[in-house]
Amino acid sequence: MKKMTAPPPLTRLVQRAPMLSYSASNLLQVMTTASHELEDVIRLVKHDSILTAQVLRVVNSPVFAPLQPITTIERAVLYLGEKIIVGIAVADSAVKLLHTRLEGYEAKQGDLWRHDLFTAIASREVIRYAKNEIDAGVAFTGGLLHDIGKAIISDCLAGTSREVLYRIEQGVVSDYITAEQELLGYDHAVAGSELAVHWGLPEALQAVVRYHHQPELAPKEYRGLVYAVHLGDIIAMMWGQDTGSDGMQYQLDTRYTAYFEISPEQLAMIMLTAQDAFEEINQDFLPSKEAK
Repeated sequence: MKKMTAPPPLTRLVQRAPMLSYSASNLLQVMTTASHELEDVIRLVKHDSILTAQVLRVVNSPVFAPLQPITTIERAVLYLGEKIIVGIAVADSAVKLLHTRLEGYEAKQGDLWRHDLFTAIASREVIRYAKNEIDAGVAFTGGLLHDIGKAIISDCLAGTSREVLYRIEQGVVSDYITAEQELLGYDHAVAGSELAVHWGLPEALQAVVRYHHQPELAPKEYRGLVYAVHLGDIIAMMWGQDTGSDGMQYQLDTRYTAYFEISPEQLAMIMLTAQDAFEEINQDFLPSKEAK
């Protein structure tokens, strides 16, 4: 497969992407300050009425299922944790990208969002079986953002999916991401990680986006987290929540067993739990997506 004629420079594609909102940028800045306190996060959320509504909607959703309804931001931030709050803010800023139609993958509008949301939920379930502690909030946020690069490069891949699938079927290329590299000189994981750097996302999330198809190459301190999202991604595709032509066209890295103890029965339970949660939360999580 030959590289496409003069594909756009990746830096240009990244610079065209929407920037993060004021609230998301400030929350990320606060999170990277070692001396920050939870009150700093609460104050930033309370000054953004749209984000306040989103946080209260998410915290009361079946995924997080508080025993009693939570009606204040103070309690919501305490219940969810600051990393989930930042994830909500970042995902809301990225909603134009997450809810776009992916022409290059023959995916309908909303397919990317549904896949990422299912991946986020599945990743959060996967870490329950981790041999070492992994932050649930980072796993959830990483799942939401792992495929953001597809929205960046999709237009560049328009009209290529049939050839890509044929070459995978014939064994000429091993998977979809390898084909993207051959066509463009970069792939959706590289594109997404460049955007993550451009946005100033934490290194853990940059690692998830960059290595979710190659978790063994992730920095050691983030490898368990990246494997969690890698598994969440595969689980989402196995359940039929994919992003079009590339569905199930990636390799499962079986070295995840070094980080997780998951039996076939437990895997089936993860899938069922994730599906139930997805069906409950899909219509309520970040509802502003339709309006943006």
